[in-house]
Amino acid sequence: MDLRDSPDEAAFRARLREWLAANAPAHWDQPGAERLEGAERLAFLREWSARLYAAGFVGLTWPSEYGGYDAPLSHHLIFLEEMGRSGAPEHVTPIGLGMAGPTILSHGTEAQKARYLRPILTGEEIWCQGFSEPEAGSDLASLRTRAELDGDHYVVTGQKVWSSFTHEADFCILLARSDPAAPRHSGLTYLIVPMRAPGVEVRPLRQITGDAEFNEIFLDGVRVPVENVIGRPGEGWNVAITTLMYERANLAVMLTVRLEIALSRLVDLARTTRRRGRRAADDPLVRDRIAELWTVLQALRFTNYRALSTLMSTGMPGPEGSIVKLVWADANQRLTKLALEIEGPSAMLSGGEHAVQDGLWQRLQLRSRGNSIEGGTSEILRQIVAERILALPRSR
Repeated sequence: MDLRDSPDEAAFRARLREWLAANAPAHWDQPGAERLEGAERLAFLREWSARLYAAGFVGLTWPSEYGGYDAPLSHHLIFLEEMGRSGAPEHVTPIGLGMAGPTILSHGTEAQKARYLRPILTGEEIWCQGFSEPEAGSDLASLRTRAELDGDHYVVTGQKVWSSFTHEADFCILLARSDPAAPRHSGLTYLIVPMRAPGVEVRPLRQITGDAEFNEIFLDGVRVPVENVIGRPGEGWNVAITTLMYERANLAVMLTVRLEIALSRLVDLARTTRRRGRRAADDPLVRDRIAELWTVLQALRFTNYRALSTLMSTGMPGPEGSIVKLVWADANQRLTKLALEIEGPSAMLSGGEHAVQDGLWQRLQLRSRGNSIEGGTSEILRQIVAERILALPRSR
């Protein structure tokens, strides 16, 4: 494939860059910048998302009848790249855009598409994901949350964990067991659960960084209308696989751009930090480790190109996103560890006037410990790569 932008793609990239330069807030979430919190941050992100959509940059590949722009897939990839490189705020509902929306487009009814898709694009409604459970995080098929049919409703009871944006969400894409007697991968039903329905309780989970990005969801007899089933009852596993494939396909591009930005920051840190009278960047061992990370970055970029070829030819993302997520998690952990080694004794300071870059690398290193767990553990991703890409025999 030709990796250069076509004239149309180049024009779109230039228009997007120009718009972001004129509209994105300066120094968003950068070290030392004042951060919006709580309701103020949510209100800003909703308004920002509406502006992104009105400018023609959200829902690029979605059909126009559901609020999209019928643009080619390459425009969406350009959008992900440029948003990451600009440091601009992300859309208020990344799970809605990258997971719920594509799943509804693939498996939803016309009524579901008409009801849910446009408010995702405009940022009017926020979505979260209810897949992982306390004893079924990596082994999704062993989930225990029940959905029992009662007339024209499913009664949902159970617990979900590690759910992002749940405290702000309007809806949750949730997988539950509707037939306990069926085999593990059967008898699962995929539901749209209103997050303000009676019986839904959300509790935040405080992380090692001090932030609470994730939440637990407790469901106690939540009544969900049967028209909120996506796909067929009992066939939720296939719908969930669609969700996960889109999640990793979108994540692959975003994570690669994030690694590119982090590597650029690491190089700047190595150039400006002096150890024993010389720059860290002049240490051949440091330079070798930075070069290794740069090589990984290029491998991820070309893996994304292969995945794009698959998506353009089949219309569905392939398993390549699992490779990117697996390799990125390890690379990001090694990158942040190297940054603290470069800081030397200053690495013990996570804040205060003497902390390097306001403790940026300390927070990033702590946060990176979760990279090999979230979005599919590295162990599960290795299994996917072995079976679906390398065609190795199943381990069990």
